[in-house]
Amino acid sequence: MKTNFRKFQLAILAIATVTVFASCSKDDNDDQKDPQNIVQVASSNADFSILVQALDKAGLVSTLEGSGPFTVFAPTNEAFTALFTQLGVSGINDLSAEALKPILLNHVISGNVKAADIATGYAETFNNTAPGGNKVKLFISKGSDVKVDESTVITADVMASNGVIHAIDKVILPPSVVSHAINNPNFSILVEAVVKAGLVDALSAAGPFTVFAPTNDAFNALFAALGVTGISDLTAEQLTPILLYHVVSGNVLASQVSTGTVPTLNTSSNISVVAGSSGVQLNGSSNVVATDVQAANGVIHVIDSVLLP
Repeated sequence: MKTNFRKFQLAILAIATVTVFASCSKDDNDDQKDPQNIVQVASSNADFSILVQALDKAGLVSTLEGSGPFTVFAPTNEAFTALFTQLGVSGINDLSAEALKPILLNHVISGNVKAADIATGYAETFNNTAPGGNKVKLFISKGSDVKVDESTVITADVMASNGVIHAIDKVILPPSVVSHAINNPNFSILVEAVVKAGLVDALSAAGPFTVFAPTNDAFNALFAALGVTGISDLTAEQLTPILLYHVVSGNVLASQVSTGTVPTLNTSSNISVVAGSSGVQLNGSSNVVATDVQAANGVIHVIDSVLLP
């Protein structure tokens, strides 16, 4: 076994790439094959058979056979079967190409991003079905394991000639602004507030919405100022106007923000915006600290203090 594995290492050096799923038990002729692209690699693994079927139906095979490089978070057959149950369908045949394409592109990012290079943050996908043709982003969290939105990477660094595959245990549906908040632990208090106020369905609708999202630190500062311990001390009636004050109609990117007064979904109160060379400030006190977290139904900009009507 060690001798054959050494042959495999030498073959890698000779062709200057990694041919996945070649094992040390294969004969010497396998080492002479051309490196496989992402679609070929997926096709050679029975655990990705539904993914390959979906790519074919959505007309994306030629895309992922291109030069790339691509990083693909690839759902296993088990992940797709769970999605079918969730959607109440029997399989790929019950989904149209139009429905499949944005879902599949939501699993592809640019570059050859190996596990060692992954860092916590947002990554832009190839899914450009967000308002204005903008590309939806994923939240990637790296700790003891790697999570991509609600999925977990179960096999990393499956190399191909035009990129890399990371197998995941759940299909990643294009996120709403609410889903983005749920997936990022820095917004856990915001999510708790949205749930208590009964606004989950409203903010999961088509929109589009622009959300100025306070972090957990921002909410904790508010609790200290109000003399309360947390969301549990506030009623839904108190929370609703505050939360709606953080939402603007439309998909407004950072590049489109300008100084002025902006109406919010809290129809009785507007936000004062100052856009300068040092950044964007709201109501003279709250700073925008991260921008353009694009969801399928809107965009999130992160702020460092809670806005009060």
